[in-house]
Amino acid sequence: MQANANADSAVVANVANAGDGISPDSHQTDQYLTFIMAGEEYGVDILCVQEIRGWESATPLPNAPAHIKGVINLRGTIVPIVDLRQCFGMEAIDYTPVTVVIVLKVKSESSEYRVMGIVVDAVSDVYSLGKKDMRPPPDLSNAVNTDFVKGLVNVEDKMVILLDIDELLTLEDVPNLANVAKQIQTSVG
Repeated sequence: MQANANADSAVVANVANAGDGISPDSHQTDQYLTFIMAGEEYGVDILCVQEIRGWESATPLPNAPAHIKGVINLRGTIVPIVDLRQCFGMEAIDYTPVTVVIVLKVKSESSEYRVMGIVVDAVSDVYSLGKKDMRPPPDLSNAVNTDFVKGLVNVEDKMVILLDIDELLTLEDVPNLANVAKQIQTSVG
């Protein structure tokens, strides 16, 4: 439990310091919070991140798909929790002290905001990235929906997949996206 609290504190400090030292041309970059799942790094726009919490059990919902872990009560707001690893069709793993829930503000098609949480293996870092550094997602044919992939970027010799969380979490019923992330890694690798 102490390790979890230390990990949370470090992440919160990183997020809080993300705005420090912004260069004068920062208006040309966006900041992304990155996280790890199955050894791969993914990123979401830091402006969507409401908070980062250690994993706590969620109240399960009847007849919900396996990747919907349930709901939590976050200071009076009922927040659905999605296991992004299972949503992407990756093997389910036991949650550890570094497993976190990233609570996000998601903009719906009707421009209303709702709060959702995603369970990920661990948070990684915060990067400032320019649009010029970003490559478009590969074309995986019409059979695979990659609308939720904002782009790909190389950071420190590793590929980071940037997610459009508004697209991902408003896709109808947060579908099982099995193999999409793997196909993206394979096609650009």
